[in-house]
Amino acid sequence: MSPADVAKSSLDILSLRFFVVSFLPTFAGTWFLLTLVWAGAPGNRIDFGTAWATTAKLGAGQVLLIVLAVVLVSLLLTPVQLAAVRLLEGRWPRWPRAAGRWWQLRRKKRLQALAEPAEFDEGTQPAPEAVLRAAEAGELLSRRFPHDDHLVRATALGNALTAMEDTAGRVYGFDAVVAWPRLYVVLGDRMRAIVDDRRDVLDSSARTAVTGAFVAVVSAALLLRSGPWLLLTLAPAAIGVLAYSGARRAAESYAEAVRAAFDLHRFDLIGSLHLPLPATPADEVTVNKALCDLWRQGVPFEDPYHHPGQADK
Repeated sequence: MSPADVAKSSLDILSLRFFVVSFLPTFAGTWFLLTLVWAGAPGNRIDFGTAWATTAKLGAGQVLLIVLAVVLVSLLLTPVQLAAVRLLEGRWPRWPRAAGRWWQLRRKKRLQALAEPAEFDEGTQPAPEAVLRAAEAGELLSRRFPHDDHLVRATALGNALTAMEDTAGRVYGFDAVVAWPRLYVVLGDRMRAIVDDRRDVLDSSARTAVTGAFVAVVSAALLLRSGPWLLLTLAPAAIGVLAYSGARRAAESYAEAVRAAFDLHRFDLIGSLHLPLPATPADEVTVNKALCDLWRQGVPFEDPYHHPGQADK
């Protein structure tokens, strides 16, 4: 690898995504904990005047050292980003996961009840408001929960992402879990930019939520003997809760972009595989199901290839 390639790889790592998703939440959490230590935690009387004085005395070299340390920690934590999202999805031990799934199933059933049309006597029409409420509930149900109950996760975030995996491309015969990594590669620039932007918001919110929870726990340990100052732990905890709420909404937005990507670029995937474009929707479903069986289980795919420009040769 040439020096230019090394430089380019470094710039890719230290990108806007890295700054927003990894560095910024880590830096904010680190600075909050340092402020508590500079103020006298643990054990001593908390004095934020002392913390301010310490901050004011920091030299440029010391600030740079702190920033570089946070960058290093952020780089080391980058590979665990997926684990952070999985944690918020509800990949927990058995008993907490079961309790979470029970609560989420209750929420799903309530939405299902609202989405079901009410029974009316023959010859009567439901009120427009009732129809609108049922339609809104049905739309929320499809965005926030997978169709089958056994797929329901322990958290709202997990259910939004599972609903995406369950429905994106399904009407065309795709299994989104195995098809999406391949479809993503052939997306157009505009569609990819939309998908990446919404994924960055999701990852940033998830990292902030996990960081907020971690900082709250460490803050509680630092302030355990500081009397009412222990209430300061509510600040990172509240940020974590708000960030989780944002992550849930970001997951729904990201899922919408992924579904749109299947709608608009599925034929680009077929063409890039050098397969003939299907003539009918039924043919499309058959081909896509066969491809997903190949990718998921290695089932042989026997359709002939189509190489553009060689049809007449």
